[in-house]
Amino acid sequence: MSHLNYNHLYYFWMVCKQGSVTKAADALFLTPQTVTGQIKALEERVKGKLTKRNGRSVEPTELGQLIYKYADRMFGLSYEMLDIVNYSQRSNTLFEVGVADALSKRLVSKILSTTVPEDRSIHLRCFESTHEMLLEKLSQHNLDMILSDCPVDSGKSPGLYSKKLGESNMSFFCSSDINEVQFPDVLEQRKLLIPGSRTSMGRKVMQWFDQQGIEADILGEFDDVALMKAFARYHNDVIFLAPTLYMNEVRNDLPLKLIGHIDELKEEYYVIFAERMIQHPAVKNVCDADFGHLFQNGGF
Repeated sequence: MSHLNYNHLYYFWMVCKQGSVTKAADALFLTPQTVTGQIKALEERVKGKLTKRNGRSVEPTELGQLIYKYADRMFGLSYEMLDIVNYSQRSNTLFEVGVADALSKRLVSKILSTTVPEDRSIHLRCFESTHEMLLEKLSQHNLDMILSDCPVDSGKSPGLYSKKLGESNMSFFCSSDINEVQFPDVLEQRKLLIPGSRTSMGRKVMQWFDQQGIEADILGEFDDVALMKAFARYHNDVIFLAPTLYMNEVRNDLPLKLIGHIDELKEEYYVIFAERMIQHPAVKNVCDADFGHLFQNGGF
């Protein structure tokens, strides 16, 4: 086989990564017809069918899987090369970090501070979104690292790795006195603020309610705990759920009463990164750091 058009190969690789021609076209800023035409040209070049439909998605054929495997290694190396060139040529190393919106911003700021070298020769870019959206950006090489509340499934996201930084159990708080009802029965007597159902903790707490037989009267769901606390200022009779390590933080902001701990619920904190980023100095600093004191001492 002589010359291979690498643009055709790249478009095929993007379709496999995105799972559909339409999504790949959007990512490439092209029309679906253009992408389809380029893949057909590649199929003619390799003399075989490369994709097949599976419901609404597109997946590679047996030949397509073979070609995708090599293409993934090739384009992964190309991104790694660009990263290395970027690190070596910039006076301030660009470091793009995704932050799950459920995490404490004070805690995140302390973790991120470990990425800053003594000479401050770094250029941080921080993006906040859901765990799922951040993973997608990381797999597309649009982020260097993620701080999240759940690990990555390496089986579903090959080439991505995670390391646990610490954990905190959860507690219910209220800014008014509650003396008449014992915990957890009191949770059925007040309006509740809880983490959003899109977050890992939001799903866990709903399962816990079911296990305890609690009929929760939910006033609001919040992905961001800081927003939840701000909302609680104007509704001082509500009970809200937050990691216990936030206790010092929320006590400084509100005259809070601790209603009860839930040891069964743990909010976990992970750093997630791509294989190519293992040697990035900022990633290494986070992975090598011991954050035990943040979780043991309330984090603040």
